[in-house]
Amino acid sequence: MVKLTDDYVKNAQAFKDAGIAVPQFDQAKMKAATDAHPVWVHFGGGNLFRCFHAKIAQDLLNSGDLTSGVIVAETYDGDVPKDIYKPYSDRVLQVVMAPDGSLDKTLIASVAHAIYYNRDDAFGWQALKTVFEQPSLQLVTMSITEKGYALHDMAGNLTDQAKYDMTHGPEVAMTNMGAIARLLFARFQNGALPIAMVSTDNFSQNGQRFEDGIMTIAKGWVENDFVPQDFVNYLSDPKQVSFPWSMIDRITPNPAQSVADKLQSEGFADTTIVHTPKHTNIAPFGNTEETHYLVIEDSFPNGRPALEKAGVILTDRDTVNDADQMKVTACLNPLHTALAIFGNLLGYTSIASEMENPDLVALIKRLGYKEDLPVVKDPKIINPKEFLDTLLTKRLPNKNIPDTPQRIASDTSQKIPVRYGVTLQHYVDQGGNAVQQLVAIPFIIAGWCRYLLAVNDQGERFEPSRDPLLKELQDKLGALKLGYTGDVHAALQPILSNKQIFGNDLYAIGLGEKVETDFKQLIAGPGAVAKALHALNGED
Repeated sequence: MVKLTDDYVKNAQAFKDAGIAVPQFDQAKMKAATDAHPVWVHFGGGNLFRCFHAKIAQDLLNSGDLTSGVIVAETYDGDVPKDIYKPYSDRVLQVVMAPDGSLDKTLIASVAHAIYYNRDDAFGWQALKTVFEQPSLQLVTMSITEKGYALHDMAGNLTDQAKYDMTHGPEVAMTNMGAIARLLFARFQNGALPIAMVSTDNFSQNGQRFEDGIMTIAKGWVENDFVPQDFVNYLSDPKQVSFPWSMIDRITPNPAQSVADKLQSEGFADTTIVHTPKHTNIAPFGNTEETHYLVIEDSFPNGRPALEKAGVILTDRDTVNDADQMKVTACLNPLHTALAIFGNLLGYTSIASEMENPDLVALIKRLGYKEDLPVVKDPKIINPKEFLDTLLTKRLPNKNIPDTPQRIASDTSQKIPVRYGVTLQHYVDQGGNAVQQLVAIPFIIAGWCRYLLAVNDQGERFEPSRDPLLKELQDKLGALKLGYTGDVHAALQPILSNKQIFGNDLYAIGLGEKVETDFKQLIAGPGAVAKALHALNGED
């Protein structure tokens, strides 16, 4: 049995016997080079980073196009660096799961350090600041999910944490945006050094949202005399600080016990899955799919690694935006969320298993081909219909991917503005009654409201996935329950009219009443969800 911490140079044959590809560089030398000249910092040390970004860095280290590794900054869960990076020498086993059931295994050793970057951790708070003061630092990448950028509440007002950051200054910042703005201020103070701040989180115009978050905090600091106006000027100049947009795509579920068992049988020892008190699910291995895309706006004022040599597509902002809108707002993420909502209601624990339900498949086909694809702009670098075809015929049905509707359902309130709101806006912009002709989108929104009741189609309670607005939304639904036959408008109106969630007041665009009608069908009684789904198939 081989372990992550084994010497992959001296014990190369043992790794080969276990079917594991090993790095082509000396990890100790890479760490020393990183300490001397850091190049790349990544925020968010979770499964997507370990299976995707870290592999990009490893490919470049293997080819000699990069000598410095990635410094991981975890802002949410201090147990991740402590329990999953440090004990395994900052290594991970990347496991790519093919549809035929085979596992392609690679030992990833491209991480130089994993730091808990939080004001309550004195070491990490200072260590990362020192890194940001170095002229060699070229780029930051991010995978902290939508809620990691949040500075406003459901009503669009600044959160208490955001207000605290803006009125108490950089050194005690609580929010991610405040903590990162602190690092940029340190870089500004040390010569206004250039850098690229690249959000690779899975939502549209991610770079703009990142920039807006940083600027919100920075301007608050100016108003409260913590920083000079020149700092805001520095952040506002893309030749000094850029916020490139990106599109990222690689389905990376939580590590699965079924994968751990198979790895054990194939000679790999480190398979214990860690479940932290903050609900992070992570392991010495990461399981992911074959298909992957990373498209980044080529705007790097301090230079960049040769990312294109590791398969990253570098292009202009408009092309990135078209590719991202194609994927996030139309050809993947909205379908995923639909499966998450109805998968929970129908008792599924596997996305692949849902693809065996003809009514669910019909729903997401209607959504993808009939409602989303007609308003998608072709990004040219990826064909939208071919992308959608591959998703429906190969990626989602892949039984070797242990993905669950419960994972995808997390933070749905934060995802809806992008995954459905953008497409709704396209139809609103067409004018006339275009938006009222939609069928799948209002049905899915009704399904989400039904999901918030936390009762499945059999009438049994289930635990909804984590969502920052969950309690607030459930409170608005009040007395609504399965079998309720009264008026649902009073309960649904505060939700469906919320522009923070949908981008529009659904009543104002003529869709609120349709959602209410669908919702009534879905709460009619046990079995109503399956019945309504099946009935939807009969519509043209």
